[in-house]
Amino acid sequence: MDNNKKRDKKTPPFKNPMFIFLAVSIIATIILNSLMSFMFAPQKEEITYDKFLELVEQDKVEEVIIEHDRFTIYGKPEKTKPENENIFGIGLVSEEETQKIWYTGYLNDERLFEMLDKKGITYSTPVELNSPIVNFIVTWILPLAFMYVIITIFMRLMSKKMGGGGGIMGIGQSNAKMYNIENKTGVTFKDVAGQEEAKESLNEIVDFLHNPGKYTAIGAKQPKGALLVGPPGTGKTLLAKAVAGEANVPFFSLSGSEFVEMFVGVGASRVRDLFKQANAKAPCIIFIDEVDAIGKSRDNQMATNDEREQTLNQLLSEMDGFDTSKGLVVLAATNRPEILDKALLRPGRFDRRIIVEKPDLKGREDILKVHIKNVKTSPDIDLHAMALATSGAVGADLANMVNEAALRAVRMGRKEVLQEDLMDSVEVIIAGKEKKDRILSEEEKRIVAFHEVGHALATALQKNTQPVQKITIVPRTMGALGYTMQMPDKEEKYLNNKNELLDQITVFLAGRAAEEIVFDTQTTGASNDIERATEMARQMVTMYGMSDRFGLVGLESIEHKYLDGRAVSHCSEETRTAIDNEIVSIMKERYAIAKQLLNDNRDALDRISEFLIEKETITGDEFMEIFNEVNAPETEPEPEADKAEEAE
Repeated sequence: MDNNKKRDKKTPPFKNPMFIFLAVSIIATIILNSLMSFMFAPQKEEITYDKFLELVEQDKVEEVIIEHDRFTIYGKPEKTKPENENIFGIGLVSEEETQKIWYTGYLNDERLFEMLDKKGITYSTPVELNSPIVNFIVTWILPLAFMYVIITIFMRLMSKKMGGGGGIMGIGQSNAKMYNIENKTGVTFKDVAGQEEAKESLNEIVDFLHNPGKYTAIGAKQPKGALLVGPPGTGKTLLAKAVAGEANVPFFSLSGSEFVEMFVGVGASRVRDLFKQANAKAPCIIFIDEVDAIGKSRDNQMATNDEREQTLNQLLSEMDGFDTSKGLVVLAATNRPEILDKALLRPGRFDRRIIVEKPDLKGREDILKVHIKNVKTSPDIDLHAMALATSGAVGADLANMVNEAALRAVRMGRKEVLQEDLMDSVEVIIAGKEKKDRILSEEEKRIVAFHEVGHALATALQKNTQPVQKITIVPRTMGALGYTMQMPDKEEKYLNNKNELLDQITVFLAGRAAEEIVFDTQTTGASNDIERATEMARQMVTMYGMSDRFGLVGLESIEHKYLDGRAVSHCSEETRTAIDNEIVSIMKERYAIAKQLLNDNRDALDRISEFLIEKETITGDEFMEIFNEVNAPETEPEPEADKAEEAE
């Protein structure tokens, strides 16, 4: 306490915000008074006393004000012509009356009053009604108070715009949103599904906050922090709120970008203030979302940011300094862990890295159950089928699909959600809504139909592919003129062998193959198919080690795998050329196989395509029914001799 008092006494007064406000207000008041005096004071001209008497003799004076040290002389008004004239010499404004004002020093001259009376000039002495105190208050105190209020309001508005929250004196304070025991987050682990491993890791932190003695008895220490890592939409923020809801302790939530401001030192000040508040509320949880905004690696010399680095240094210092026995836990979330500073990730700061991955089949089904529990649904809905159709979807996608299904049910005039609403919502999220105003010509409609049936036939004719669920040639808002939906039978796969990838490339290229076989043409409709097939072939060559030419060599790696998954090359220019040649070889080989499959099954291609043109949308069962009918083995007629023997 003594040290703090000494430090306060030594603080220079000019650093005090109140002192700054007062100084600025005084300066502004002086400037304002000077401007007002200059603008509103009448312009007076100084003359000699004999000149004054001469003006009186010439009858040019209207009034004289006699003061203790001067005479103020008001001349008679005179009409003056305007100086501004147009090009024809005609004045633009009418004549105006002007009055000149002079002043001269005071002389005790008895002749003056006789001359003024003779000329009929009025003269008087001003009477001051206001006291000097009143004049001082009106001239200085009121303007000073007015300027102080204006400047205070202005600084508060500026501070709020810059994230300061409570004016200039609160610009370095933390603006974290706090959920206390009364104002809870409203989320528990029951509201989070599909992330059982992450919940298990976080549940141990919750148990430590509830029963610290059980762990300290054996010598275990509470983890200081946990870093939630995963793709966007997987529920990292939801998990952090669920931890606070389960632990029933205060929860401070803010984004990493809220620390960084234009003023140097503000971010570090906010970090200090955040941990100060948290220590006062301990046990509690601090959650920093998008921590990569302040936690980027300091090794990058090309784009440095002193303010961000100061904020990061302060965060590292605070995480080293707080006492874990008080029950203070720091949670953070990011989808770019590879760019975080190594000092931030070491044990003792973030002791745990909890991976929040995209949910698997069972996880997606559990997530759908959570989101659909408040939606009125038909008793015969099958969430397992919807989960099968949404491979790769995250929790946010599934929540959106359930909401789209409910909206569709309302549009259709129903009071409950049916299975068709759920499956249609999957297509809406993946391919967009049906574009009813886009009408294809008959020729384009036939090309699209044969293109999509080419995909479906290549799927049915190969054994390492997923079965067809639906074929449609109805255009969608995301640009697709038609599409073929594939879906696994019962389980989703986590590994793909080389034959499965090659067969999938064949399926991608079968649409273009059907166009060439039937119409002897090439259209732009295969652009997305070619792009996906090329990317799959590149991954086989550069990352999966499935190329006979390069063998088990990693030529590329994935950067930002939780975001765009950009591939980064690790080879020379000559090797890249060889990689391109290998990819072209694979594409040509699989395209030839696709054309061979469709040529061998031309009857099925024609019949299914004509049926699709008529119906526009067919199911996988209808597709397989026609396919099996065309490919059914013909029964040979029995010979007449055998029939005769049977009759005997």
